[in-house]
Amino acid sequence: MTADPNGTAPASTGAAASAGELRPRIRRGVRLSHDAVRNTPVILHPEGVLIPNATASAVLALCDGERSLTEITQLLNVRYAAVQPEQIRDLLDRLAGKQVVEWT
Repeated sequence: MTADPNGTAPASTGAAASAGELRPRIRRGVRLSHDAVRNTPVILHPEGVLIPNATASAVLALCDGERSLTEITQLLNVRYAAVQPEQIRDLLDRLAGKQVVEWT
């Protein structure tokens, strides 16, 4: 299963379990940082700056290309109540559309 050139996840063609094996990572040239002036996390990428909420920051911090979508969901369930893989996938697909993450 390979991602398209834009880094978005391939459409699910198999069972839902295969989607859980996708491994998101932050794209080259993108950095999750902290803006000390605004006291908020920021995503620095070639097209600009995004200001993620705390949950999105927690998701991105786990996107290392090693952890699967399933593993990220399990880790977030320890910190937040009732996190669903579809929620994480939706967030990461939107960020992939902005060239922030890619699927491996």
